[in-house]
Order: sequence, then structure tokens, then C-alpha cells
Amino acid sequence: MNPRTLLWLAMGLVVWAVLPFVVPRYMADLLVFTGIYTVAGLGIGLLLGHCGIVNLAQATFYGLGAYASAYCTVMMGLPSIVGFLVGAAISMTLAYVIGRPILRLTGYFLALGTLALSAIASALFFEWDWLTGGTLGIGGIPKLDLFGFLLDRPSRYYFFVWIVAFACMAVARNLVDSRTGLMLRAMRDSSTAAAALSIDLQALRTRVFVVCALFGSLAGSLFAHHASFVSTQSFTVDRSISFLLIPVIGGATSIPGIVVGALFVTFLPELLSKLGDIHQILFGLALVAVVVLMPEGLVGAFGKLRTRLARKGSSNG
Repeated sequence: MNPRTLLWLAMGLVVWAVLPFVVPRYMADLLVFTGIYTVAGLGIGLLLGHCGIVNLAQATFYGLGAYASAYCTVMMGLPSIVGFLVGAAISMTLAYVIGRPILRLTGYFLALGTLALSAIASALFFEWDWLTGGTLGIGGIPKLDLFGFLLDRPSRYYFFVWIVAFACMAVARNLVDSRTGLMLRAMRDSSTAAAALSIDLQALRTRVFVVCALFGSLAGSLFAHHASFVSTQSFTVDRSISFLLIPVIGGATSIPGIVVGALFVTFLPELLSKLGDIHQILFGLALVAVVVLMPEGLVGAFGKLRTRLARKGSSNG
């Protein structure tokens, strides 16, 4: 790693550490949600960018993680870590069981299959009020307690959420750089050629789908302990679409792109809301502009621009 990269990395860490103490309270909350959405978006990015799979079911696993944490801590009085583990176990098991038949589909049919899973889960969250509280939800979810250190302030929870996000980024990076990542790229480029190389495409897709579900569950548990309240309105199909926008906007094959996409989805609606009722139209226009003008995402477009300027500078020199 060259000195310039180290300098930028050090500056970034300083800004990251100082931010929650210098911004207003509501912006600190938005930064927490950015970290939560980054965790959820990482799984979508793995599927979309490295498998070519459009997953519209992430809100399902997000909701399972949130409700598992809420039920274990509020209804059963168990430690917070138990809720995280229960949510992760249920989500990964469901992803494996449901993923095997769904992932046999391709193209639009696969996207519709994941959309159907999200719609079914949303309906069950609403109907099983004995478990989820229905429209009334579950309140009184305690703040996270890490070995006696209570994360009861936005700044404290900010650091915890982003540490989890960085850990998930490391897992995603290791997965992409591993032998599994090579097989994923081979499958994305040509599934026929990958199958000819004796790559088990079904098992590979299922493995990544399970990892995606794990990230979604972790994000849901983080959300539950931050909001202290969960209800069906937070786990609808609209939430799945918002998660899908994160890699589409930032760049599906880039981990920094997931962070940029999460920032876009979190902060832009908040900034545009000050303009009144027209803010939804403006947000939609911004999404269309990004998708049409920068199909590789914001980070990909920035990389292309930087390469072009470097070539232009070298040619002039």
C-alpha cells in the first residue's frame, strides 16, 4: 500500500471517528441507518454484482432478524446476542430451504420468485400478530448491552454498527477474492462455460443466497435495537426495493459502492423532503438519471472518469 493510499485511509478514519460528535442528532441517526443499510446491501451486491441475480427478498430476512431480536429480548427476556443468533439461524435456514428451488429459475422469473417470497413474508408478518404484534408491533426493545457497556447513545451505536459493517465488508471481500469468487465470476460471465468446468451452479448460488440472508438478518437485528420498536411497515416489498437500489446506485461489484449507495438512499430523501411534496418526484428523477447515465453505478462512473483524466494528463505530458 503506497503512502498516498495510507494517507487517504488515515484521513477517512479520522473523519469517521469524528462525525458522530460534530453533526446534529438527526444526522447521527441517519449515519447509523446508513451503516445498517450497508450491511443489508452487501448481500444484495454479492448476488447482483457477482451472480447476476436480482434479489427482492432481502426485507424478509431483515424482518426475521428484527423480530427475532425483539421477541427474544422483550417476550423472553434473553440477552441481545441470542436474538442476533436466532435471527441469523432462522434466516440462513430459510434461505437454504427456499433458495434451492427458487434459484433454479433464471432472469425475470427468478426476480419474480424472490418478489413473491417478500410478499408472502410481509403478509405473514401482518397476520401472525401473536408473534409479531401485527400492526401494533413490538415495542420496548432494549438498547444493546455489550458486557455492561450500554449502547444508549447514537454516537455509541454508530461505532458499533459501523464496526459490524466493516466486518461484513471484510467477509464479502474475502469471499470475492477466494476460489468461490472466481467461480462466481465465471458463472456471471457464462453459466454454460462454468457448468462445463464442473462448477455446481445451484450450490454456488445457494451459498451466496445464504450469506445474503445472514447480512439481512444482522441488519434487521441492528435496526430493532436502534429503533426500540418494530412493526410490519418496516418490512414490506418497498423495503426490498430500497435495498436493491443500494448496489444499483453505488455499484454492485464494488464494496465502497455499497456504502455510497446506502448514503444515497438514506440521505437524499431526507434532503429532498425539505422541498415539500415534490421531493418524491425529484428522488425518482435522480434514480433514473443514475441508472441511465451511470449504469455501472456512481463509484464505477467515478473510476472511469478518473482513468480518463489520467490518460488525458499523460497524453498532454
